[in-house]
Amino acid sequence: MRLVTCILSCVGLFVPSVALAELMAGAAIIDITPTQFPVIVNGGMVSNTANTVKTRLNARAIVLSDANERIAIVVADSCMMPRDLLDEVKQLASTRTKLRVDRILISATHTHSAAACMGALGTDADQNYVPLLRQKLVEVIVAAEANLEQAEVGWGSVSASEYTAVRRWVRRPDRVGVDPFGNPTVRANMHAARNLDDAIGPTGPEDPELSIISFRGNKDKRPLAALANFSMHYFSDTAISADYFGLFSNGLQALMWERDPRAKSFVAMMSHGCSGDIWRRDYFLPAPSPDVTIEDYSQDLLAIASKAYDAIEYQSDATLAMAEARLSMRYRVPDAHRLEWGKRIVVEMGDRPPKNETEVYAREQVILHERQSTEIVLQAIRIGDIAITTTPCETYALTGLKLKLQSPSTKTMVIELANGGDGYIPPPEQHQLGGYNTWAARSAGLEVTAEPRIVAADLQLLEQAFSKPRRKFEQTQGPAAKTNFERAFAYWRLHDLSPPIAHEEVSHLDATFEPGVLFFLEGDDTRQFTAGETNRCAHFAGGRMRVDLPQLESQFALKLSFWNGMPDEAREVAGWMFSRDHESNISASGIHLGLGGQGEMAGRLILQLGTGKPLVGKSVVKRWTWHQVQVERSRSDIRVYLDASEEPEFRLAVEDSKQSLSRQLFFGGRSDSTKNWEGRLDEIAVFDGLIER
Repeated sequence: MRLVTCILSCVGLFVPSVALAELMAGAAIIDITPTQFPVIVNGGMVSNTANTVKTRLNARAIVLSDANERIAIVVADSCMMPRDLLDEVKQLASTRTKLRVDRILISATHTHSAAACMGALGTDADQNYVPLLRQKLVEVIVAAEANLEQAEVGWGSVSASEYTAVRRWVRRPDRVGVDPFGNPTVRANMHAARNLDDAIGPTGPEDPELSIISFRGNKDKRPLAALANFSMHYFSDTAISADYFGLFSNGLQALMWERDPRAKSFVAMMSHGCSGDIWRRDYFLPAPSPDVTIEDYSQDLLAIASKAYDAIEYQSDATLAMAEARLSMRYRVPDAHRLEWGKRIVVEMGDRPPKNETEVYAREQVILHERQSTEIVLQAIRIGDIAITTTPCETYALTGLKLKLQSPSTKTMVIELANGGDGYIPPPEQHQLGGYNTWAARSAGLEVTAEPRIVAADLQLLEQAFSKPRRKFEQTQGPAAKTNFERAFAYWRLHDLSPPIAHEEVSHLDATFEPGVLFFLEGDDTRQFTAGETNRCAHFAGGRMRVDLPQLESQFALKLSFWNGMPDEAREVAGWMFSRDHESNISASGIHLGLGGQGEMAGRLILQLGTGKPLVGKSVVKRWTWHQVQVERSRSDIRVYLDASEEPEFRLAVEDSKQSLSRQLFFGGRSDSTKNWEGRLDEIAVFDGLIER
């Protein structure tokens, strides 16, 4: 209710002025490097300190103004900053500027090598550093406002896909890990693909967009400031360091200073995109050279960004709007047994900080129990036709894509760890798979429904800021998809953004995803299913998709694309991708299509009728590659084709049974849920009758 109340009470403030208000922008940088050493550094499992400075830490601010609004955007070189500290900063800044407290955005870059201003896992805040940071954040906002001048704004965007990748991978079902509480729950985890034999595939998509909002003088076209955004967690550097965020920002400033001698006060800032499940290494590729340095990485990103910067077109009549909401959130508090376990360990620790993972999570259970709930801050900003929205969490790339693809503006930047540091918010389906990002602690303690609640609230705020509705995401139709639309009885493209419904495109026969399915990964790109953008699919990690098709006859056909994640020899059957039983006797009949895993079946299609011995196909498919299978079940035979081959992998004569096939179909597993599919499925089309090849 609080979100709704806030929005309704502030609606009048978001309507743009009918007058052409002149945009103004001012920017500033201030050093926030600690002055007292040793200083506590957070970002690791246990506490660490630093005595030296490799790169200076900075807070960078842009203040914007028009006839109706005044907005501040701050990016600070910090791992994360607590909401109560930032609320104090906003209150203090409002007394020294013309800014309202709810018109200030302050975010952390998430460098893991900065001074600690809040507690997280085994690290406590450095109490000597907090007052310095508070003071400097206020000062940079004041200084940026003092530099206001007439300005133009523009948007730039470019893909930097070679510099970001998903670090959280699904583990094999027979290699589930143990969590800090002693339970075998870790079906997915960060960097699980360091040993590819253990891993199935990434748990979600990446977001390779590197975006830039640029400001320049309205009259002299002098570069004033640039706010960049990229989804990559951190590079890792020796403390104290601003990591690649600081090197990129300093590099862009140097580039502008070199190009234009008038740009000596130009301010560049790199904000943190949605990077909770993202890092720089693509585990599908060989390990990068250890000679690649953080300086190399930052310079490569800068080279990509400079091309986007040079293509920016500017507008001088952009108006401003901003909306903010505060949501109450519950913590996932421990039950009585886990709380007693945590208290016992904490008592044994005494006053010293935790020394290992067990002690860290024991203390976290006590802290969550004491806190029970919290409040988070969300914001949306409109700068002309450009949108910015925020989360206070370490947000998965999928969440950022949900916001970008549904925002009222096609030019949308999502800044995470803004206005607070509330830990990871995995989409709900990710909790099913466990792993570090889900273990209850201040670093990942919000309720399971936090992610959809934040997405819904941010989209509402964006709608208010733009005074128009969100967009509806729909995947485009390439030639292959159009053919399925025209001919199929039912067609699931599997580009859904979230569970539990798999939306059907032709007859509105929606299917249901079970727990253990992940969403919006890269789909089959071997055929023209889309008109240029990335095709999307679902990843099956123990769950299935099931659907009732009451009008589907026993004579039918289906096509689907599949991508297997299981290594050869892991188990006898790598996984079943499709199953349809006979109505009257599930155990004795039916059609089951899968992929073999061991011996002569390894990497080959297998077809099982009822409980008989599986038939084995002729062709071997490689792991992590896309293929299409077509099944045709007539009154006299069953034929199964792989890819574009004219020769079937199987052709089996069958009697025209008097028993009708079940109306229920399973994808990603069988009705008895044995050896469920471990990998991706895409573009599932079912035909009522046979089809031409």
